[in-house]
Amino acid sequence: MLKLIKLEMKKSKVWRNIKGVIIANIVIIALLAVMIFSTKNEGGVEFTSIPFTFSFVDGMVKGTFIIFASVLIARFIIEEYKSNTITVLFMYPISRKKLIIAKLLIVVVFTFISTVLSNIFIDFVLCIVNNFYNFTSDKLTSSTIIRSFMTIGINALASSGMGLIPLYFGMRKKSVPVTIVSSILIVSIVCGDRGGHSLSNSIAISIALSIIGVFIAYLSIRNIEHVDVIK
Repeated sequence: MLKLIKLEMKKSKVWRNIKGVIIANIVIIALLAVMIFSTKNEGGVEFTSIPFTFSFVDGMVKGTFIIFASVLIARFIIEEYKSNTITVLFMYPISRKKLIIAKLLIVVVFTFISTVLSNIFIDFVLCIVNNFYNFTSDKLTSSTIIRSFMTIGINALASSGMGLIPLYFGMRKKSVPVTIVSSILIVSIVCGDRGGHSLSNSIAISIALSIIGVFIAYLSIRNIEHVDVIK
């Protein structure tokens, strides 16, 4: 399986997506900067504490990379089904299921690592900004850092799992737009603000949705050995 994953990573040139991750980080930081600097003048989201700021960043990063995962699924799997280029891969003496699992593992691991590193990087940048601008009077403590790392890890796992949910819709329609739009709908439901709260703040809901994502991925590929590629 590891060799298959390496071959898939080389074929799909997965590392080129790092540029997209960097751009996503810059956009998130820019949006946060606008929110922070406009708060005192025009109102809006008030970053009253470090934990709240980190939680807000968690939600933005989670939503971003759930959509990012759907884009990867669309590129690695749905596009190949739509163009029937995946039939060439299925001609090799390799289990179809193993091939798709290898692709999904790449998406999951890439999403997990991107979510973790993005959260750490953006939180670090905001802490530096806070030292100069003092948008919150909170001081960064060791307990806050430990709690933040635990939350980041859980949210990264949740993002990786939830990022698989669009696979179901994409496989049904063999459509790239449907795959991406379904992820946007998921993000709007899970990460949407509801009076200062969102479902993404609930660890239990995030874990439940990630488990659903993994289960949906299983349902999407369980009969793949017996399904015709061309319909």
